Amino acid sequence: MQTASDLLGTKEQRVLAIDGGESVLEAARRMIEANVGAMLVSVDGRIKGIVTERDYLRRVVLEGRGDRETAVSEIMTSPLIVVGLDTTVDECMSLMTSQRIRHLPVAEAGEVIGMISIGDVVKFTSTQQTVQIQYLTDYINAR
Repeated sequence: MQTASDLLGTKEQRVLAIDGGESVLEAARRMIEANVGAMLVSVDGRIKGIVTERDYLRRVVLEGRGDRETAVSEIMTSPLIVVGLDTTVDECMSLMTSQRIRHLPVAEAGEVIGMISIGDVVKFTSTQQTVQIQYLTDYINAR
């Protein structure tokens, strides 16, 4: 079975976080610079939530809040849904689908060590299927 650990091995290992007291404008700026759709939120030095593009649209834009005045902690999603390194890719996909989320922090020994997105899961699964199809094609043609 392929796991979150295998998936993380295919991508850059960086975990973006922002302090909950920062403005949502700053969070948006950092996500755009990093070309990501989500980042973790720390409160008092501990990861307490996640802020996503969707949070920004729903809790700032639609509610008419000011993005310079609104703190990230006011719009973050909490508590976090986190997976471990041994969580299968299929379980990650199922969790993302059932919870209607696009990003999953991956933790080891209580520390977040990576983040996977639904795009990462789809790309990884597609690559694995392509390899398997090629293997089966080669096997059939060798007979």
